[in-house]
Amino acid sequence: MNNKHRGVAVVTGAAGGIGLATAKALQSAGYRVFGTSRKAATGSPPGITMLSCDVTDADSVASMVSQVISQAGRIDLLVNNAGNALIAGAEESSVEQAKTLFDVNVFGLIRVTNEVLPIMRRQGGGRIVNISSVVGFVPSPFSALYTSTKHAVEGYSESLDHEVRPFGIRVLLVEPAFTRTALDHNATKPDRMMSVYDQARATATAVWNRAIETGDAPEVVGQAVVTAATATSPKLRYPASKQARRLYLLRRFVPAHAFDKSLRKQMNLPS
Repeated sequence: MNNKHRGVAVVTGAAGGIGLATAKALQSAGYRVFGTSRKAATGSPPGITMLSCDVTDADSVASMVSQVISQAGRIDLLVNNAGNALIAGAEESSVEQAKTLFDVNVFGLIRVTNEVLPIMRRQGGGRIVNISSVVGFVPSPFSALYTSTKHAVEGYSESLDHEVRPFGIRVLLVEPAFTRTALDHNATKPDRMMSVYDQARATATAVWNRAIETGDAPEVVGQAVVTAATATSPKLRYPASKQARRLYLLRRFVPAHAFDKSLRKQMNLPS
């Protein structure tokens, strides 16, 4: 396709942060872009159509996809970005809170994907880009549940990619490192805080906050999505920045005990 007519893209969680940066980057790259947000948007960025969608509600997802098809007739690219964070000791969250987090980060992604896949099969092709994270392949103390959702997204995406290639569809992963968004401020609080974790949780939260403050701009991730979306011969994984690529290589090639020691030092945890 030429740069002016790449196709129709849907970006979930596009009210701000990575989602909004991605929607703008795709619009600049020539896509007709539909962004979604859980709450009805009061206005749309220039060139981007915003629609309401709660990824935890199957009817809401179906309605959003139906609106896109009604207005544009097709979906060439889906970017699953909607998600929540949780910073806490794993023991500090009930199973119900864990289910709620998975309902957005994993099952929400699956709901939207399942709604879009039949459309892409009928079209004879399409591309799905799932926003994962470096914590999809490294451990992250005091965000065990959030980290496990990203590990789930990685396993789901890699497996699904093999299943849908015969239909001309690819499923790809973009893996941001720490990114300057409101993720830490909007993170869910544990529903059963335990004083035994107060000091370590506070230390971990401070590490997260510092890393986010000095992290990559959301636009870096947006450009990585454009690269994944437009690559002629796409790779499965796209670490979104130099920091993310460095972590990916360290995780692959550094011995496990050395990586473990370095991680605990970075997180200010006792050795």
